[in-house]
Amino acid sequence: MCSFTLKMIAIITMLIDHIGAIFIPENTLLYFIFRGIGRLAFPIFVFLIVEGFYHTSNIKRYLARLGAFALLSEIPFDIAFYNSNHPGANLVREISKGEYTIVLNRMMQSQNVFFTLFLGLLLITLINRVEKKFQNEVIYSSAIISALTLVFCFAAFLLRTDYSYAGILLIAAFYLFRGNKVLLTVSLLIVSGGIIGSINILATLSMLFISLYNGEKGKDIKYFFYIFYPAHLLLLYIVRLFF
Repeated sequence: MCSFTLKMIAIITMLIDHIGAIFIPENTLLYFIFRGIGRLAFPIFVFLIVEGFYHTSNIKRYLARLGAFALLSEIPFDIAFYNSNHPGANLVREISKGEYTIVLNRMMQSQNVFFTLFLGLLLITLINRVEKKFQNEVIYSSAIISALTLVFCFAAFLLRTDYSYAGILLIAAFYLFRGNKVLLTVSLLIVSGGIIGSINILATLSMLFISLYNGEKGKDIKYFFYIFYPAHLLLLYIVRLFF
C-alpha cells in the first residue's frame, strides 16, 4: 500500500469523523460509528508525517507549509465545530448581536490538527539532530529527547491543539519506533487507550493499514490534503447553516 492510498484512507475517514461530529447527535449508535471510523485518520496522518520527514528534501519548507496551513485552517476549523463544541450556541446569532468576546473566547478553546502536526514535526526534527550530535552518549541524548518531548507536549496542551499532548507523544513514538510494527502498535494502544481513552481505542485499527505500507509514494497529491482540510470544513459549515 503506497502513501497515496494511505492518505486517501486518512482523508475519507477524517471526513466521516467530521460529519459525525458536526451533524449527528451524541449518544447515538450512528454517532459512535462515524466517530469510531474517524479514529483511524490521525494515526495514519502521524505515520505519514514521520515518513515525510525522512523523504522530504527540505524540512524547513515542510514545516513552513504545515505552519501556513495551520493558520489558514483555523477559522474554518473554529466555525465548523463552533456549535459542536458548545451545544446550544449559534455563531451567526451571536455575531449579529455583537457578542464578539464570547465568540472569540470560544474559538480560542481549540486549535486545528495542523498545529499538532507542525509541533510534532518540529519535535522529531530536533530529536533527530540530538541523536546525530550525541550518538555516542545514549543517556545524555535520551535525557534531552525526553525533555524536548515534555516541552512540546506542554506547548500542545497550552495551545489546546487537536489531540493535545497525546498527539505529540504519538508522533514522537512513531518516529522513535519507526519500522517496528509491534512497538508502533503498543505505543498507539497506550496513547489512544490510556491517555485519550474511550472510543479512541479504535485508533489502533489504523495499524492494519499502516502495516501494509510498501514504501512507495504513488500519485503525488501533496497539496490535496492541505487544501482539502480547510475546504471541507468550510463546506460542512455551509451545509449546517442551511440544513
